[in-house]
Amino acid sequence: MRMLYRFDKTFRNLVVRRCAAFTRIPAIDKTHGLKRAAVAVTLVESEDGSGEAAFVLTRRGRNLRTHKGQYALPGGRCEEGETAVAAGLREVQEELGLCLSANDVLGILDDYPTRSGYLVTPVVFWAAQTPPLVPNPEEVASLYRIPLAEIARAGAIDFTIIPESDRRIIRIRMNGLLIHAPTAAMIYQFHEVLAGRSTRVADLEQPVFAWR
Repeated sequence: MRMLYRFDKTFRNLVVRRCAAFTRIPAIDKTHGLKRAAVAVTLVESEDGSGEAAFVLTRRGRNLRTHKGQYALPGGRCEEGETAVAAGLREVQEELGLCLSANDVLGILDDYPTRSGYLVTPVVFWAAQTPPLVPNPEEVASLYRIPLAEIARAGAIDFTIIPESDRRIIRIRMNGLLIHAPTAAMIYQFHEVLAGRSTRVADLEQPVFAWR
């Protein structure tokens, strides 16, 4: 698999330009009754020493109250009065032991309404000097640095349907894992933004196991 993006200043500048060119659409008409949350698309260097750009994916701990054992971007519910950026910064520190600042924010993607009652705002972060990530054992069962080339492979992203909905379900195969929405939808939108496309994902469906 060829290297797609090198984790360097040139790539950082590309992400900044593509995020700036992306017109974010907040899901204002779908916010009634939904709790605000934020997730972090955290860009880091891959762990194989190749210098390739990657992002952080976690598997949620088995003792969590909701969505236990599911694959997810680092994140969680926004506290009272907390912005999505502030929540994202707090969550990457709590879940990964990674201290970032507002200067590390490269962009914000569309809000995504989930079946489980959240309106999730994805924030794109750049972790320039990434120390060893330290997962919080109370929240994170395992974590992965997924090279961006994984989601650009032919056939990595596909869509299917389920009897319970007339909306398409998105799935992403990467690093030997099968990822579903909400996480897959937000990763897919970042992939599209990186390619210079403004693809909307709020109407992509989630599998039934993620509805609760």
